[in-house]
Amino acid sequence: MSSPSTSLGSVSAGRKIKDRLVQGLVYLAFALAVIPLVSLLWTVVQHGAGRFDADFFGHSMNGLGGKDPGGGAYHAIIGTLEQVLITSVIAVPIALLTAVYLVEYGGRSRLAKVVSFFVDVMTGIPSIVAGLFVLALWLLTLQMGFSGFAGALSLAILMIPTVIRSAEEMLKLVPNDLREASYALGVPRWRTICRVVLPTALPGIITGVMLAVARVMGETAPLLLTIFITKAINTDPFTGPQGSLPTFIWDQAADPNTNAVDRAWAGALVLILIIMLFNLVARLVARAYRPTGR
Repeated sequence: MSSPSTSLGSVSAGRKIKDRLVQGLVYLAFALAVIPLVSLLWTVVQHGAGRFDADFFGHSMNGLGGKDPGGGAYHAIIGTLEQVLITSVIAVPIALLTAVYLVEYGGRSRLAKVVSFFVDVMTGIPSIVAGLFVLALWLLTLQMGFSGFAGALSLAILMIPTVIRSAEEMLKLVPNDLREASYALGVPRWRTICRVVLPTALPGIITGVMLAVARVMGETAPLLLTIFITKAINTDPFTGPQGSLPTFIWDQAADPNTNAVDRAWAGALVLILIIMLFNLVARLVARAYRPTGR
C-alpha cells in the first residue's frame, strides 16, 4: 500500500507535467500568431525603406506618372492626418456619451436596448456601405462634392460602434463600490461619472479609441467614394478631392511600374509607423492619467 506522501508526490508530478505541456502549447500558439505579423512587418520594411527620402515626405505626385522616378506622399500624409483628426472629433464624443448612457443611465430600459441593438448592427456594417451612405446623402443629395470631410463622415460611421463597445466594457469594469462611495458623500451622479468613473476607465477607453483609429486609418473603399483620388496637395479638408495614404497605396500599387510599386510599399510603411506612433502616444497618455490609488 502506497503512503499518502507518495500519492501526493505523483499527483504533484502529474500536474507539473500537464502545466508544462499547456505552457508549451501556449508558447507554440503565440509563435504561430507572431510569425505572420513579423513576416508582414519585415516585408513592408524591406520593400518600403528604400523610398524613405526627402522627396517622398516633401513632395506630392502632382504632374508625375507611375513610371516617373521621385514623387512622394506628402499630400496623402496630410490628408490622412486631417481626416483621422476630424473623424475622432466627430466619433469619440458621440461614442463616449452613448456608452455612458448605456452603462450609467440606460439600465434595462427599452431605449437602451434599442440603442444597443443598433450599435451591434453598425458594428457589422461593411466599410463600403458607410461610404455609399455618405455618397448618397452628402454628395448626391446635398450636392456637397468630394472632400476630406466627406471621407471623415464615412470613417466616423465605422469608428463610433467600435468605440462605444470598448468604452462600455471599460465602464462596466469600474467597481460599483467607487460609485456608491461617491454617492454616499453627496456627490451628484454626473459629477461622479466625470470625476470618478471616467478617470478610472480612461486607460481602457484610450486603448479602445486607438484600436478604432487604427481600423479606420487603413480603410480604402469608403474614401474612394467620398474623397476621390488626387495627386495634388490639398490642405483644406472641406473643399475638393483630397489625398490619403490608403488611396495613395491603392493607386500606386495598381500601377505595374516599379517606381509606383516602390512608392506603394513606402506608403504602407508610413501608415504602419503612424499607427504605431499613435498607439505609443496613447499608452503614454493612459499611463499618465492612470489612477494611483492615493
